[in-house]
Amino acid sequence: MEEVRKHDVDSEQKSQKEKRKFKLPHIYVILFVFSAIAAITTYIIPAGEFERIPGPEGRTTIDPESFTHIKQTPVGIVDFLTVIPRGLIDAGEVVFFTFIIGGMFMVLRKTGIIEVAVDKLARRFAHRSIMLIPVLTTVFAIIATLIGTAELSLVYIPVIMPLVIALGYDSITAAAIALCGTVVGFTAGVLNPINTGLGQKLAGVPVFSGMGLRFIVFVITITAAIFFIIRYAKKVKRDPFNSYVYEEDKEKRKLYQSVGKSKALHMSSRQKWAALVALLFFGILVYGVTSKGWFMVEMAGLFIIMGIVVGLIAGLKVGDICEGFNEGFRDVLMGAFIVGLARAVAVVLEDGQIMDTIVHALGTVVGDLPPALAAVGMYFVQMMINFVISSGSGHALVTMPIMAPLADMVGVTRQTAVLAYQLGDGFTHIFYPTSGYFMAALAIAGVAWQKWLRFILPLFLTWVGISVVTMVVAQVIGWS
Repeated sequence: MEEVRKHDVDSEQKSQKEKRKFKLPHIYVILFVFSAIAAITTYIIPAGEFERIPGPEGRTTIDPESFTHIKQTPVGIVDFLTVIPRGLIDAGEVVFFTFIIGGMFMVLRKTGIIEVAVDKLARRFAHRSIMLIPVLTTVFAIIATLIGTAELSLVYIPVIMPLVIALGYDSITAAAIALCGTVVGFTAGVLNPINTGLGQKLAGVPVFSGMGLRFIVFVITITAAIFFIIRYAKKVKRDPFNSYVYEEDKEKRKLYQSVGKSKALHMSSRQKWAALVALLFFGILVYGVTSKGWFMVEMAGLFIIMGIVVGLIAGLKVGDICEGFNEGFRDVLMGAFIVGLARAVAVVLEDGQIMDTIVHALGTVVGDLPPALAAVGMYFVQMMINFVISSGSGHALVTMPIMAPLADMVGVTRQTAVLAYQLGDGFTHIFYPTSGYFMAALAIAGVAWQKWLRFILPLFLTWVGISVVTMVVAQVIGWS
């Protein structure tokens, strides 16, 4: 009892200290300010556009020689009033996927099968729980580097969250395992058709060539991520007050703290059948994503059916299933709204027709650099562009037609130009608040972007350093 009181006092003192420290504004405020700044720039930056032409696999890309300035179309006050609703509409696929996955996993929790499964895993890994971090992070990275779906982190997080909490870690640890693993795999893109394949096609480079250097990047960056997550997880395990989300995780700790410690849980016959059917649905999900090109709309539809079928088999009443979906929707409401709010920034730049102007100007800056700095310059340009074009394939379609011929002019190989796009696009996906799936993942994990930023910044800067060194090496060896 005395120890509990001491912890409460320490917690109160810690929170008073935090109140005196500078705090980032609410994420709504940050994204609204970004949108407002974008609107102001539509009055300053000249409007321009590239001609759109057919690209690989029926996609639309740009003609890099076709840039022209056009009549200014600044975003006025009336137009600005609608950018947030239009952002929500444009990001509707991600927004509704966030709602549905939140609802579906709440239904699964109500069936009790997650609780029993976590109890069994917690007992099995009770004395070697730290091994879960390298194993899961590496598995998620391998999947992402082969099929290019970093968005699967949205599925991984609610699956591993109860187990991670039960083993004495926190929500950030669970989010980091899924997000860092998938983003490393996606970025390195050893055989990733979304960034490597498409980028190389647009650059006129043999598809999946240069695999050796990309594999080295994969190994180095995933190793850095694993050591970083383990270091944080050990601190949380040693003292829960070290968690950046200690207060936010209170309910989760209450829910899962006794898992693996009290009497072992066992599934009823109906729960066993429900668990088997749930695994079958996940098998269908993997097949659909890898073989049929399924994305968020198809996955969302599958999850709705999955929640209903698994719930009924487990013995839930129809009303209980509906309430489960409602509770899950409420849990991710804020995060789903943030996804649309983040999209509003791009809506403003598109309305003002300055997106192409920004891309053209940044490409010109790289062209003025000496060869030794051009590769690194391309990397930083791609990082900046990804703030407003957060789609990996969309980013490639806009930038690679410019960067590939530019690389020829400044003495950088096209293979290196593709790598600059991959590294500049990839890691920022779990850093920028304009990344839709990332903000949705944080919503599902119950982690505020500000808290995540505090956690991830050292690792992100490490990745940036690794990327810069890689670009220099690629340029020096004339990688092709």
